Amino acid sequence: MIPAAPARPHPVPAPNAWRQAWRDAVRDPRELLALLGLGTLAAGISDAAAAQFPLRVPRGFVARMRRGDPRDPLLRQVLPVLEEDRMMPGFTLDAVGDMQARRGGGVIHKYAGRALLVATGSCAVHCRYCFRRHYPYAEDTAAAAGWRDAVAVIAGDDAIHEVILSGGDPLSLADHKLAELTDALRAIPHLRRLRIHTRLPVVLPERVDSGLLAWLRGLPWPLVVVLHANHANEFDHAVDTALAALRGTGATLLNQAVLLRGVNDSVAALAELCERGHAAGVLPYYLHQLDRVAGAAHFEVGDHDALALHAGLAERLPGYLVPRLVREIAGQPGKTPLVTPGGSIQAAE
Repeated sequence: MIPAAPARPHPVPAPNAWRQAWRDAVRDPRELLALLGLGTLAAGISDAAAAQFPLRVPRGFVARMRRGDPRDPLLRQVLPVLEEDRMMPGFTLDAVGDMQARRGGGVIHKYAGRALLVATGSCAVHCRYCFRRHYPYAEDTAAAAGWRDAVAVIAGDDAIHEVILSGGDPLSLADHKLAELTDALRAIPHLRRLRIHTRLPVVLPERVDSGLLAWLRGLPWPLVVVLHANHANEFDHAVDTALAALRGTGATLLNQAVLLRGVNDSVAALAELCERGHAAGVLPYYLHQLDRVAGAAHFEVGDHDALALHAGLAERLPGYLVPRLVREIAGQPGKTPLVTPGGSIQAAE
């Protein structure tokens, strides 16, 4: 049974209380396994992968993992394993063409009317399938130089009507830093919408505090918050509370998930994710086929299986709870659906 979200927002954390939870994150793969009673899995850890892309996972997220379960779907998303060391054909450092779409100042411009700001390279959790795990954050983030370069790019192109804050995770920045950006964006007359892509309300719900909510309520544009949860077990009471508070600002909440082998590659798991998210006030948006980034091949689900899963999901759930099954292809003008609106199947593998 899918538990209902709280009927009304609960008190939110005090400003900046989330910082201590951030600092206390688990960073040692062996400590993580020990906390879960899974020390015997240590032989499968890749120290090379952990050095290149370090483990980071908040302890509140660890608490949602099933102790003693080596197949726990949350653990699989964050544990660096030997499979990451295998070089696989077709898996590259820049799976979605970010590098070719950079316009300077941390701005990525791929799609008409929308520009994405790589606000920061910081995340509260390091997901092993992350398509930006090799991104050169040190040389290209929008928050650098007080956002000046990024804002200049947006102001100089009146075809851009929507700004998307991404990263890393933009909510890893302090409230005053986020306000610095939006104060500058207010002066740009052609902006109509703001979108925030974030995993923090799910993995570190303490981040949704009174200071963040005050900033969100003061924004002059319609706001969409796109969350990222891949499994129903990522939701708990603290997450429900955070999402209720976000909805209270007037934001539209959407979820995008990644189809991941060993995490959510069953109709039952996907259906529970969509229903559990909706119970927390979040509508399913996208179900992404894996971006083929180097180190993530062991998560891939083939297109034939993905289409079968999506068809099963459509048979089980009402249409508004079925996310669009898509893939991002470098150079394309938008996400590519694997199933067309008419119901036919796009060319797959």
